[in-house]
This record gives sequence, structure tokens and C-alpha cells, in this order.
Amino acid sequence: MISLETRYFNTNRILLLILGLWPYKQSLFTRLQLILLFNTLTTYVLFQFTIFLTSKCTLDLILKVFSSGFFFVCIMIKYNSFCVNINTIKSMCEQLQNLYNELKDVNEVAILEKYGSRSKRFTTAIMVFAVTGEIIFALLQIWLHIHNSVLSANKSHPPEIVITEYFIDQEKYFYLITMHRYAAWIIGGFAMVGTGTWLIAYLQHICGMFNIACYRIEQAMTADIIQMRCLKSEKEIHKEIICAIDIHRKAMKYTNFFIINFERSFFFLIASGMVSLCLNLVCIAMFDGHIEQLVLPIVMSIVLYFYLFIANYVAQEITEHNSYVFVTTYDNQWYMAPLNIQKMVLFLLQRGTKSFNVILGGIFVASMESAASLLSASISYCTVLYSTR
Repeated sequence: MISLETRYFNTNRILLLILGLWPYKQSLFTRLQLILLFNTLTTYVLFQFTIFLTSKCTLDLILKVFSSGFFFVCIMIKYNSFCVNINTIKSMCEQLQNLYNELKDVNEVAILEKYGSRSKRFTTAIMVFAVTGEIIFALLQIWLHIHNSVLSANKSHPPEIVITEYFIDQEKYFYLITMHRYAAWIIGGFAMVGTGTWLIAYLQHICGMFNIACYRIEQAMTADIIQMRCLKSEKEIHKEIICAIDIHRKAMKYTNFFIINFERSFFFLIASGMVSLCLNLVCIAMFDGHIEQLVLPIVMSIVLYFYLFIANYVAQEITEHNSYVFVTTYDNQWYMAPLNIQKMVLFLLQRGTKSFNVILGGIFVASMESAASLLSASISYCTVLYSTR
């Protein structure tokens, strides 16, 4: 028996264990770990918005605080969605494991293993991207610190890239505040990578299920139908098509299970992400020569666009794999099969006239076209905000 946890989800498991989100290791220590990490993120977000209690509310301040604040709100929403859906994550893991256990055909196992390997490559690539980004951002922080504190005549601590208000003496408790800030950034990075790569791995396995449905249809229908009637009984063909329809139905069921449980979270995630993206683009457009004011908006914009592209690309694959099931059915010689088989195939083809989409937040149809629309909308909103500032 193949163990998904150790073979294809091992890296994802480690990331979720670090975050206290792995559903099979929910001890008291893990609960405390989860509370500590989530509270670190939450307090960092709150301390960004509390600046309005002690500073004059200006357009420049609103742009700086909201652009970074809503970025971390996105991370907090994603982290919280996994906290709330711990049992859902466990159920999703068990669904895939049960599917693996049911497979008997070597070729079907090979198909699912191919998609499992793809999910591992996705996870590795995203981790490399995230670690590289964290290192570059840390080096930029160090460079700005040296530039403002060592090379210049000003011996005070450098200005914050993310504006916060802790209601304490920031000079006296500088290192404590810096530790809290860096802890929030590291937790946020792990949260985005850990939760995102796990969902990608899950959806990649669903793509494999659609591919297995195509394979089963081909096995039942692609051979010469006249010879097939001699070699196989109508009952056997009927049984093979039922198996194909069954795994196709399960793939759609698993996708809908994921969408329903994360629907509200994705609604707020999309809204917060668009607000942060538009405001960061405005901050970039308003660049006035201070490099430290440009670093964070560029980093956050790149991360949001990357996340937007990857999420819609994976969802687009689900839609395309579902469509390919019906293309495979239509391309075979189903019209030469026995009449009862033809009737069954016609019902399957009729189902193919209705597209199957991943709808996030109940309003957003995830696809590459939708990603391009959001990209265009963010630039349009940025232009409007910049022109009316």
C-alpha cells in the first residue's frame, strides 16, 4: 500500500507541522504552538493599524499602512482557514489515501504517481522561490540599515519599512520589536508556502483522477468494437465505463468538497488581496526617490501576482482535465458499441456540455482568463487611485 504522507506529501507535512496545522498531530503542544503563531501574526497586523491612534491620518499614511496591512491580513485569513478546517484537511487526506488503496491497475497507479511527482516539483519550486525572496528581502533590510545608520550621519535606528505602533518606546525596545516583526514575516512566509503548496498537491491529485477516468474510457472503447464484441461481453464493457464514471464523479465531488469548505475564506482572501495589490501599485507609482519606500511594495506585489497566477493555473488545469474526459469519450468509436453502451455514453457526453469550474469565494471562476482580468483590474484601479490622490 502506497502511503501518500511519506511519498508525495512529506514536504507539505513538514511545512504544516511547523505551522501546527498537520491534522494527524494535534497534541496539546501543537495547539499551543498554533495559538502562539496565529497570535504573533494577528498582533503584528493590529500593531500596523494602531498607528492611526497616535498619528495624523493622511493619504500617504493610509496608503502605506493599508498596502502592507491587508497583505498580512491575506496571510492571516489563509492561516485561519486551515486552523478552522483542520478536520476538513484530514478528511481530504483520507479521501486521496482511500483512492490510492482502491487502485489495482498498474497504469492507473502510474498516472496518479505522475501527478504526485508533479505536486512535489511544484512544492520544491515554490519553496525555492519563497526562500530566495526571504533572503533577498533580509539582505535589503540589512543594506538599508547600514545605509541609514552607518553610512549616514544619523545614528538612530533606520525608519521602519512597515509602519507600526507598539505603544512603547521603540528606541528602548528596538530589538524586541524587531524580533516580533521578523517572527511575523517568517511565520507569514511559511503560512503562504505551506498552505498553498498543500492545496496545489491536493488539486494535482484530482487532475490525476480525471486522467484515470480518460484511461478507463479508452480501455473500454478504443479497441476495434467488432472484435471487442467477441472478446468482451457487453456486461464487461458496461462495468468498465461505470468505473470510469465513478472516478470522474469522485474527482468532481472532492473538488466541490474543497470549494465548499474554503468558500468564505477565499472570498475574504480575494477581497483583501485586491485591496493590497492596488494600494501597493499606487505606492510604486508614487515613488519619490527613497529606495526604502519602494522595496516592500515591489516585494508584496510580486508575491500577490505570483500567488494569483499559480492559483488560477492549477484551477484551470482542473477545468481542462474535466473537459478532456469528454473529448476522450467523443473521440472513441462509441457509436459502434452495443446500443445499451451507446445510451450510457450519450448521457456522459451530455454532461460534458456543462463546464466544470473551480469557483472561489462563490463569485470568482478561477482560470487564466480570470487571472488576466484581475491583473487588468488591479492596474485600472491603481490608475484611478493615482490620478485622484
